[in-house]
Amino acid sequence: MRLLVVEDEEDLAGALRVGLARAGYAVDLAADTARAYDLLLVNAYDLMLLDVNLPDGDGFALCRAIRSGAVEVAGGRDLRVLMLTARGALTDRVRGLDEGADDYLVKPFALVELLARVRALLRRDTGGTGVVLTVGALTLDVARQEARRGSRQLHLTRKEFGVLEYLMTRPGRVVPAEELLEHVWDANADPFTETVRVTVGTLRRKLSGGGDAPAIETVVGRGYRLREVLT
Repeated sequence: MRLLVVEDEEDLAGALRVGLARAGYAVDLAADTARAYDLLLVNAYDLMLLDVNLPDGDGFALCRAIRSGAVEVAGGRDLRVLMLTARGALTDRVRGLDEGADDYLVKPFALVELLARVRALLRRDTGGTGVVLTVGALTLDVARQEARRGSRQLHLTRKEFGVLEYLMTRPGRVVPAEELLEHVWDANADPFTETVRVTVGTLRRKLSGGGDAPAIETVVGRGYRLREVLT
């Protein structure tokens, strides 16, 4: 999943990028609202982590603009928003939620709690109810970053895990390579490389190790589809 962190404290922003990336997320950074607007216009993010106090405005206004449709964003006005701020007064928390935030976390916070809240919001976004995704014989434990096919554990890279997670939230649906690039890779990814094809290829081989039936099929000219394999 692809996240946007809007945070002007450079050290915190860098720490968030590292922590979220280690959990398997693609992360872009914006240090002010102007940069955030630029990124939101072209990238369909799954979740935005938003500070309130920013150099050229505040997160409340940015969240309100998205929810009201005053600004168009690639992900639509239903983009999940988690506010991260030192402003922990009750009035601030109430205002943040009233402006359209889905959750509000006061600084300082523990990374494990932040990751739990991110997982909860992303489950809501895809209609999931738990941290373990299941499609046929495939299971994916998002919290523990573990994947299995039946009793066989799958040893996946972060990008392979991200691709499988995205496909498992859309079983049976054809997902274009461009959509995978948009949601699993960050802004540094080169859209003209073969990175998606190569990653899907290695993931497909790992899913079919030991002679199992293929779990991912290529729909020529359209993208990739996850099949519900039973063993």
